[in-house]
Amino acid sequence: MTDIRVLVVDDQLIVREGLVALLELADGITVAGSAADGAAALDLLAHTPCEVVLMDLRMPVLDGVTATARITREHPGVGVLVLTTYADDESIVGALAAGARGYLTKDTGRAEIAAAIRSAAAGQSTFDAEVSRRLIAALAADAPPRSVDPDRDGLTAREREVLALIGAGLSNGAIAERLVVSPTTVKTHINNAFAKIGATSRTEAARYAFRAGWAQP
Repeated sequence: MTDIRVLVVDDQLIVREGLVALLELADGITVAGSAADGAAALDLLAHTPCEVVLMDLRMPVLDGVTATARITREHPGVGVLVLTTYADDESIVGALAAGARGYLTKDTGRAEIAAAIRSAAAGQSTFDAEVSRRLIAALAADAPPRSVDPDRDGLTAREREVLALIGAGLSNGAIAERLVVSPTTVKTHINNAFAKIGATSRTEAARYAFRAGWAQP
C-alpha cells in the first residue's frame, strides 16, 4: 500500500519541523515537503505530488484560508486538513467554506493527527472535539430537536449511543474507550448508523444527534 504524501504548511519553523518529525514516525505517511506560507505551498504543489496538505491558518504572504481555497480549486484531488491554534467561529467557518476537509487545533495528539490525515486522504472529514461542539452549536439556530425519527430509521440502542458521542465531538478512538469496545466495532456501528440515517459525514451525524436531542451545544 502506497504511503499518503503530506505537505506541511506553517510559518513557525519550530512547529513546522516538529510536525515533520512527528509525521515521519507515523505508519503509512510520508512528508513530501514543507512550506512557511500558503504561496510557498502552492509553488511546491506545482511539482510535488501529495494527497494531503496540513495547513496552518494565520501566516504571512498568503494565509491558510486563501491558500485552501486555491488548493481545492486548482488541485481538487488534494485534501486540506487545517491544524491551527485558533478555534473561533470565524476561523472555522472560513476554513470550511474554503474547502478544508478537516479542522484540528494544535493540542491534538499525534495519533489523532495521523488518523485525520488518513481520513482526509480518503475524502472524509475530521474535527476535533472543540470544533465539533462549535459546529453543533451553529446548528442550533436552524435544527430544532426531535425533528428526526430514530425509531423509524431503525437505529439500535448502541448506534444511538455512538451517534450521540459523535455529536459530543469524540473521535472513533475516544468512543471505543468510552464504550469499552474495539475501534473496529465502533467503525461498524458508525457505518451501520450512517447507512440508516443517510449520513455521509460526521458533521451530518452530529446534526442528526442534535436534532434527536442526544447532543447539546
